[in-house]
Amino acid sequence: MGILLDDVVIIRESEKEGDPSVITINCPDKTGLGCDLCRVILFFGLNIVRGDVSTDGKWCYLVFWVIGNSETRWNLLKTRLVEVCPSYSSTSAISYYRPELRPPEPPEVFLLTFCSYDRRGLLHDVTRVLCELELIIKKVKVSTTPDGKVMDLFFITDTRELLHTKKRKDETFDSLRTVLGEAMINCDLKKVDSKITACSQASSFLPSAITEDEFDMEMPDELPSGSHTSSSVSIMIDNSLSPGHTLVQIICQDHKGLLFDIMRTFKDYNIQISYGRFTTKQRRNCEIDLFIVQADGKKIIDPSKQKSLTSRLRLELLRPLRVAVVSRGPDTELLVANPVELCSKGRPLVFHDITLALTRLNTGIFSAEIRRHLIGDREWEVYRVLLDEGDGLSVPRKKIEEGVWKMLMGWE
Repeated sequence: MGILLDDVVIIRESEKEGDPSVITINCPDKTGLGCDLCRVILFFGLNIVRGDVSTDGKWCYLVFWVIGNSETRWNLLKTRLVEVCPSYSSTSAISYYRPELRPPEPPEVFLLTFCSYDRRGLLHDVTRVLCELELIIKKVKVSTTPDGKVMDLFFITDTRELLHTKKRKDETFDSLRTVLGEAMINCDLKKVDSKITACSQASSFLPSAITEDEFDMEMPDELPSGSHTSSSVSIMIDNSLSPGHTLVQIICQDHKGLLFDIMRTFKDYNIQISYGRFTTKQRRNCEIDLFIVQADGKKIIDPSKQKSLTSRLRLELLRPLRVAVVSRGPDTELLVANPVELCSKGRPLVFHDITLALTRLNTGIFSAEIRRHLIGDREWEVYRVLLDEGDGLSVPRKKIEEGVWKMLMGWE
């Protein structure tokens, strides 16, 4: 039969501030479900400090202990988690789960255009509002005019799929007016062809710091000088402890989205996690035990496949994102590269964290853009931010790079 819809996702909020809340998910299984769930949790700004996953290949049971804040919208989080699970049907007025019949339609894309007077932190305030409204930024083009005005173009999709309605548009305009105040000059929102944002080709200029070093898919013997990474990662693969599963043991330092980075790697490799346990120890040290099988339900015996998986995991855990501050002629540019999954989804809240970090560093933004670049056999989402140096960059480049990296890793 199945289980009642209300029992699919159960959230028990913590009674004491600082203690973890518990999210329990009980639903049919599918490859990549853990990745999709972790992406939603990360989008809501929650940090997973412990996790248990169990599945028989058809039905799964997951428990996540998460640290949130007083502003976490738990009811909305539950709704988004339910939507990620395999779809449900109604039988005799009771909702039960059933297998997915067809892939979802791609979301409608809208162009949000607004002009305003510039001020420090403006771009982050706008980005924060869009995130709170559950509007996903697919592409952005921001530029500053010599007379102190800002023209922003945001290509966005709506998680709620209501942006075509007047009520939802008015909500968006009102929220922007609230945060921008008298600085706003005008604002417009209209639907556009989704092909406009499907920009995978590289632009005319990508610095070598990104194309040669930062996009290297192989883990070098030594990381580039000055790289900001987590501590060493230990990955062991063992086929002796289970007759039907390969055990992957990982010891590493915690960072924002750690479990998501692991899950998206397994999803891209089409690997099924049958049982897993994730725990955070003192000083952000994490221990992860995962019993996995390939798509054919068998262990990973081939040494070359084991080496490929181990290398990819180590790279993703040491450098889940790429950050560089480079010279662009006389100007300074911040570049952040976000790997895109095979399902064409990237890590959430990256642009939000970039703008927040620069705001805290008191560093202005002259222009910014997001583009998809296909380099080698992998797609990347590249954030290019031209810094507003004014009379000169007041914050050293090294400090900017470190500050952005720490914000993205949740170490601030």
